[in-house]
Amino acid sequence: MKEVDLSNPDVVRYVVNRFGLRMNKKLGQNFLIRHSVVDDIADAADLGEGDPVLEIGPGIGTLTQALAETGAAVTAVELDDHLLPVLDKTLEHYDNVRVVHGDIMRTDIETLMNHKPFKVCANLPYYITTPIIMKLLEQKLPIERIVVMVQKEVAERMVAVPGHKIYGALSVSVQYYTEPKMLFEISPKCFMPAPEVTSAVVAMDVRKNPPVELTDEKRFFSVVKAAFQQRRKTLSNALKNTGMTKEQIAKVLEAASIDGQRRGETLSLQEFADIANYWVKTTRGEAL
Repeated sequence: MKEVDLSNPDVVRYVVNRFGLRMNKKLGQNFLIRHSVVDDIADAADLGEGDPVLEIGPGIGTLTQALAETGAAVTAVELDDHLLPVLDKTLEHYDNVRVVHGDIMRTDIETLMNHKPFKVCANLPYYITTPIIMKLLEQKLPIERIVVMVQKEVAERMVAVPGHKIYGALSVSVQYYTEPKMLFEISPKCFMPAPEVTSAVVAMDVRKNPPVELTDEKRFFSVVKAAFQQRRKTLSNALKNTGMTKEQIAKVLEAASIDGQRRGETLSLQEFADIANYWVKTTRGEAL
């Protein structure tokens, strides 16, 4: 049971003063001070007794505490060594929490989580949100569900649909690997210090199988990258960045029944897949 509530503003101030903490803007440190919000984030992870869960950037342990209260087996990776003694103290009553000092971008996550299925629940540092999400997804780790707090504009990009101006490579990647849903927004007033942006929580259920059939996944992501690299370019021009010739591009788009004057932001996952699959066929010299 919790001795103190780490989301209580007075407790946060005490911890900050007691340990002489300086909020590190470079590391995107803003501590949550709204109990209901912390509980809502932890609840969204849908954790049970003993469930392994990975937290990235625990800070002073606010969300960590809420995760620990569910009975889950919490592994929290913290980069800032100044926070390690803080976490030792704030989480001392929990024997189901393991704090690891390290950079999540350089961590062998699958080994850390014992090569078993796990969930992720974290208030991600805003300066490195996308690289962390992409590492979690691209490594095809045995993750079941990811619940993250990110900038609202990043959350909106993750769930954006084709035809929307913010639909982009992040949208396609997240929706290829997961089924994302934006759950709720969080006001800057819920943090200490208050950030300049509104935040949002996104839940992603990791797909067991991709939503489209691909001959070559690397080709798929090459097409996606090229399509969004210069958003104003038409597909006929943008796809030159894949290494395809002008003739190949024309054949592939015709076979996929896609107008070369369209732009990447209008394409569905299936259309990206069609382009990638026909590209493979042209490379192999197969009839389209």
